[in-house]
Amino acid sequence: MIHGFKFDPDSEAHDPHAHILSLRPRRDCWKAVSWPRHLGLSGKAGLAIGFGWPARGSIWRAWAEAGRAGRRLSQLVERLREVAPDRPVHLIGHSLGARVALAALPGLPAGAVGRLILISAAVFRAETMRVLKTPAGRAAEIVNVTGRENLVFDLLLRAALPHRGPTLGRGGPGGTRWLDLKLDRVETLAGLRDLGFRIRPAGVRICHWSGYLRPGVFSLYRALVLKPERTPLAVLHLRTVGRQEDEGRRSGAARSRLVLSRAS
Repeated sequence: MIHGFKFDPDSEAHDPHAHILSLRPRRDCWKAVSWPRHLGLSGKAGLAIGFGWPARGSIWRAWAEAGRAGRRLSQLVERLREVAPDRPVHLIGHSLGARVALAALPGLPAGAVGRLILISAAVFRAETMRVLKTPAGRAAEIVNVTGRENLVFDLLLRAALPHRGPTLGRGGPGGTRWLDLKLDRVETLAGLRDLGFRIRPAGVRICHWSGYLRPGVFSLYRALVLKPERTPLAVLHLRTVGRQEDEGRRSGAARSRLVLSRAS
């Protein structure tokens, strides 16, 4: 579990291990939602590891530090593989934490990481495509969670780090091991509901933390991490992205019939 911008384990006031990475987070912050508890990792289902890294200071400093933290995360994953080679390792990261997760892949062999859940990722698509060409990148499955409510933060990142192209908020490179999960789409939420995941629509227009604060969303993340065999990306793609494509085709056909009707 990997936090994003503005946290630092060495700062008592900004310690992620007393916040989202804690089973019993502090109560003085509305964003303090326990990731390990909501992921179902407070008992015997699996081992929850909170990966802390210094993410304070300017966005440029935190951006550079995320790359270095990714290399340290790579070393941690290797150590876990030595201790428990038969246990799968999955990564879930928010914002710049998603960059840390992706930055760990180049230092790992194929299959070292099973799934990555990237929430409102502060990552550029071009950088991601380079990472996915590595052995671990080609083997991993990636769920890229996006939403319109994060658009302002995507634009701020592009303004701070110009000339890098679109962020993952605009979607990723695609492929059978990649899923863009657009939680701002009615079709996406309907498709997930059909699969048993009832996620509420975003309650606000602008929110960088909606991807983990929204009621119901952790039931999906929990299934993705604990039951990957029951949540194949192909099925999720068909029920979400495929549904949007079907709706688009039907809408296009309806517009064509309307134009023809008017013409006749």
